[in-house]
Amino acid sequence: MPTLKIVRGIKIDCYYGDHPPPHVHAIYGEFEALIEIDYLSIYGGYLPCRQEKIAISFVKENQEKLLTIFNKMNPRKYRK
Repeated sequence: MPTLKIVRGIKIDCYYGDHPPPHVHAIYGEFEALIEIDYLSIYGGYLPCRQEKIAISFVKENQEKLLTIFNKMNPRKYRK
């Protein structure tokens, strides 16, 4: 489970063998949310409001790169 980046205390992880849709895991303390890369939305878990905005902003700024990373780590799971 590589940590791709730590943004203001929020770990952004992507896992090998993960399920579709393409997403990253945003982890802040005991909170964790799954952020869908294509739609920039949380579809599982929870982050406090401020951390949610920071994490989604990071995903938006790095959308193409994160989608490429997800597809390389999960080659049979999803193709856009």
